[in-house]
Amino acid sequence: MTGYALVAGTDPSTLTGVAGWAVNLMATLGVAGAAIAIALENVFPPLPSEVILPLAGFTASQGTFGLVEAIVWTTAGSVAGAMILYLLGALIGRDRTRRLMGRIPLVKLSDIDRSEEFFTRHGRAAVFFGRMVPVFRSLISIPAGVERMAISTFLLLTAAGSAIWNTIFVCAGYLLGENWDAVQNYAGIFQWIVIAIVVAAVGWFVTSRLRTRSHVADS
Repeated sequence: MTGYALVAGTDPSTLTGVAGWAVNLMATLGVAGAAIAIALENVFPPLPSEVILPLAGFTASQGTFGLVEAIVWTTAGSVAGAMILYLLGALIGRDRTRRLMGRIPLVKLSDIDRSEEFFTRHGRAAVFFGRMVPVFRSLISIPAGVERMAISTFLLLTAAGSAIWNTIFVCAGYLLGENWDAVQNYAGIFQWIVIAIVVAAVGWFVTSRLRTRSHVADS
C-alpha cells in the first residue's frame, strides 16, 4: 500500500498533499494533467498511482473529460514516464542510475536490485507484468534500458501492461464516484493477484520449454 490513506467519500476539492496536487493539475490542465501526474508517478515511484488513477476516473465521471480519454491519456503518461527511466538506464548505465534513483526519498536500493533481478530472470514478462506491481512498475524500466531491450518491444509491453492497470483503477474511480478513494482498499489484493499470475505464467513457460527440449532430445 502507498501509505496515503484517505477517508471514504472524500471530496477531491478538499484534498491536500499528493492527492490535492493531482486534483489541481487535472483541474488546470484537464486530461493532460492526469497524463502528467502518471508520467511523474512512473519517474518518482513514491507517488501513488492508486490515488491518482481513481481520481482521474472520478474527474471523468464529473464530465471534465471522458472515461476513454482518461484511460488513453494516463496510459500515454505511463509510457512517457517509463521511457524516461529506460533512456536514463541506457545512457548513463546501471551504477550511476542506481545511485541517482537511490537519492529519491522512499526509494530503496533493494527495490532497484530486485527489479534488476526480476528483469534478468523474466525479461519481457517482467516489463509487462511489472507495470501492475507498485514500485516495480517504475523501476523495471531501468534494467530494460541498461540491457538495451528493443525500444519497440519495450514500448509495446509497457503500453499493454499499463493499459490494464490504468483501466482497472480509472474505471473503479469512475464507477465509485465520490467513494473513489475506496479503491485503495483493494489495491494490495489486486497486486497479489498479479504476482500470482506472474508466478503461474513463468512456471507454465519454464515447464513448456523443458518439455519441448525433452521431446527434441528424444527425437
